[in-house]
Amino acid sequence: MKIALIGATGFVGKELLNEAVNRGHQVTALVRNVDKVEKRDGVTAVKADAQNAAGLAAALEGHDIVISAYNPGWNEPDIRQIHIKASQAITDATRQAGLKRLIVIGGAGSLYAEDGTQFVDGAHFPAAYKEGALGARQALDDLRKVTDLDWTFVSPPFQLEPGARTGKYRLGGEHPVFDADGKSAISAADLAVAILDEAETPRHVQARFTAAY
Repeated sequence: MKIALIGATGFVGKELLNEAVNRGHQVTALVRNVDKVEKRDGVTAVKADAQNAAGLAAALEGHDIVISAYNPGWNEPDIRQIHIKASQAITDATRQAGLKRLIVIGGAGSLYAEDGTQFVDGAHFPAAYKEGALGARQALDDLRKVTDLDWTFVSPPFQLEPGARTGKYRLGGEHPVFDADGKSAISAADLAVAILDEAETPRHVQARFTAAY
């Protein structure tokens, strides 16, 4: 499979790149700085601007799937608006390039609590992450209106950590996945496993899923 991976040098993006290559896929790493992409067989690094739909579309042509691990950066003061703009550009570019399959990694804040509210709206949601979470939620809301692409939105669990690849995870939909101790967590490497499994065998087309141990 030929995968166009946006944000391939980020925390999740690096794990996605590694997982995809280890599975034998050809990956085009679409990044702001190509020098940060490790040179290895099966990987082509391409400089791209996620907010420029026309330019991005040209880079996406000829691929089988787009996986976006885009994040403006948590220290970006306009993270909410930039995230929304880039997410729309990525969707538009996928369409313009003639692709159908798009997987977007978003945030956990838009997952639902038992009372039906979204965690990002809660009084105890961390202020440092709120604007980014609101941008990711809007990206999901915008995707829900898209009917001409086979999109999937991925929400990580509340704790996304460095760690070993075990190949194990449990899936959820609109609500977090908790273990017996009430913890919702997964390593970035195992989140990448869940995402590549979805890429190879779609189970959540035009839907959101989450994964945790």
